[in-house]
Amino acid sequence: MNLTLRQLRIFESVARHLSFTRAAQELHLTQPAVSMQVKQLEESVGLPLFEQIGKKVFLTDAGKEMQRYCRGILATLDEAGQVFDEMRGLERGHLRIAVASTANYFVPQLLATFCRRHPGVKVSLDVTNRERLLEALNDNSADLVIMGRPPDTMELVAEEIMDNPLVVIAPPSHPLAGQSDIPLQRLQEETFLIREQGSGTRSATERFFVEHGLSLSATMEMSSSESIKQGVEAGLGLGLLSLHTLEMELALKRLVILDVRELPILRKWYIMYRAGKRLSAAAKSFRDFVLEESGEILELPTL
Repeated sequence: MNLTLRQLRIFESVARHLSFTRAAQELHLTQPAVSMQVKQLEESVGLPLFEQIGKKVFLTDAGKEMQRYCRGILATLDEAGQVFDEMRGLERGHLRIAVASTANYFVPQLLATFCRRHPGVKVSLDVTNRERLLEALNDNSADLVIMGRPPDTMELVAEEIMDNPLVVIAPPSHPLAGQSDIPLQRLQEETFLIREQGSGTRSATERFFVEHGLSLSATMEMSSSESIKQGVEAGLGLGLLSLHTLEMELALKRLVILDVRELPILRKWYIMYRAGKRLSAAAKSFRDFVLEESGEILELPTL
């Protein structure tokens, strides 16, 4: 095949966005220029890489294979550039971090401190759910991932950052608010607002109740911790969320934590990356910074 790095970078952007328009915007090119480069790449490969159905763009099977190779090639080139920067003693680099949506309540605070110390480092932050984080680990599209329980299906380096307790929340007017030592079984009578499929918080909640021989009789699915908090405030039901997400609502007395037996669910936050991955200087610096200083910078609300 006779292809160029320019074609690969353009293809990667179109494949990631599944949009020629958004790729053109990201790369500061015209859409015809993007389309021409993709067409030339397809001619070199000898197979179509995209198909368009209506207004939507999809990867063909050949396109999916090209995306996999393309990510590996570009990641290797980025790594080489970072190595040479390190050899020249340059304090710069590109740090790609993917974090669980719940972790976004504290990661920006860590990044702010880190970036003040390393102003030459460019940071890309992807905030998503557990399912997408596993994809980022699998295809090596992130240098570091911050999330809850590490998966058992991958060889990873996973290091504990700090505690991540999950607690049951209710509006202050709820009949259970202010009660002590509430039996866990009592929660089966309540409606729970839960996160979407693929969320680590939802998986932990469901696993916890199964382990105790219980089930949630009535649930309402919501797409974010913020929507759950607002729903609980409005009286739609109870929620089970990370204590990290509740600082403002607890301080303003908009929500209360229920005193339930067997709770909180005690979890941990981890910073992780693929085993055998060579961390760039920027990634290694951030990993060391998080492990050594996050406990001093971050403070959990009091239970």
